Amino acid sequence: MNYEDKKIVGIVASNVEPAVALNVIGHLAISIGKYSNDEIMGKPVIADKSGINHLGISQFPFIITKVKSGKLKTAIDLAKQNPNLLVADYPKDMLDTRTDDELVASINSKENDKLEYLGAIIYGNTTDVDKITGKYQLWRLE
Repeated sequence: MNYEDKKIVGIVASNVEPAVALNVIGHLAISIGKYSNDEIMGKPVIADKSGINHLGISQFPFIITKVKSGKLKTAIDLAKQNPNLLVADYPKDMLDTRTDDELVASINSKENDKLEYLGAIIYGNTTDVDKITGKYQLWRLE
């Protein structure tokens, strides 16, 4: 498989503060990594010349973007309609709850259209991911 065949795009709502954005992307990256069936990872361990091991990283590009909340919700909905894409989303409930049980109860109590999203990560074939995220602005500190 070629490095450019697949892509990972993180999307953060443009109104999210940098500290929260880092938290959002961190949690979502763990989720995408867990559910990707290890296909995202390059070499698992890389030894340096001194014999010290370093954990490998994604073998595919990982880009972080930002969009307005409405576009984020649309991106999540479109990505979830494509069975070839893996999507991890971050509803605001994840900040408003303390435990996993509280989070589950909060999300279970809401219809999808009532969830406010702070971020998402979409992983899949570059063409499919680009159809959804290709025009998004790169995330950077303002």
